[in-house]
Amino acid sequence: MTGHFVELGGIRIHYLDHPGGEPALVLLPGLSATAPIFEDLTGAGLTPRFRAVAVDLRGRGQSDGPPAGFDPASPAAGYTMAEHAADVVRLLDALGLRRAVLVGHSFGGMLAFYLAAHHPQRIPRIVVLDAAFAVATPATRDLLRPMLARLGVEVPSWDAYLEAVRQLPYLQDRWEPGLERYFRSYVRIGPDGKVRQLVQPEAILAAMEGILVEDWEKIVAAIRQPVLLINAMDPYGPAGSEPFLPQEQAMATVEALEYGSYLAVAGNHITMIFGDNARAVAAAIGAFASTAAASER
Repeated sequence: MTGHFVELGGIRIHYLDHPGGEPALVLLPGLSATAPIFEDLTGAGLTPRFRAVAVDLRGRGQSDGPPAGFDPASPAAGYTMAEHAADVVRLLDALGLRRAVLVGHSFGGMLAFYLAAHHPQRIPRIVVLDAAFAVATPATRDLLRPMLARLGVEVPSWDAYLEAVRQLPYLQDRWEPGLERYFRSYVRIGPDGKVRQLVQPEAILAAMEGILVEDWEKIVAAIRQPVLLINAMDPYGPAGSEPFLPQEQAMATVEALEYGSYLAVAGNHITMIFGDNARAVAAAIGAFASTAAASER
């Protein structure tokens, strides 16, 4: 795996490239997540079987992003779904990839839906991890509010940051070694030992607004490619909590797709792509992507 930067439409985008076979997989992270979140997943059997390119979306990780909030009349300016999608298409061009299978987690899954509808000639099929109509409603703002409140906060040390993360309701008693590696990649530790996350909080808020202005039922209805929706069944919080995406809400999206299929897996919205859970998800993605390779021959 190697990290690279590429200039796309005036913005420097960072990506991780894992060598492998065809079709190439382009991995799109969640709203505030970064490319290394997929390392357990790629290491669970996706590579070197497939080439896997994981992207830091604009304003996250090591990618640049335009200043958010510069246009009060357009809260999503600079972070609309169309602008995120244009980055991905330009990345495919820069990498010489005529077509690629998209694997999108959460916000990245919504972006995969958008790309499949608007750029069908480049996207033969998509895998969506825990994303559906239900995550594109104003109520999602309230669900994400605690996460958003933490983004701009400076923490006095790495140990304090790691302990706070381990106590998050959806990670407590569900810890995996890959989670510590991911969260270490997610922060910058200053000379004084203080920790800041590698995201722009304003960019995350703008990207959230970018989801809410789209007509997702219309977008999903326009998709003609095969789509696999993988749904995490474990509680997104303490025991007894609901999953992040309840099954009935996931199925409503699957049923709206012309060629939609559904798979329920262990783990919650985050832990589904770490540790043992990642192996089942990787196996499903591999089987689905292999069908795409066969159809291209």
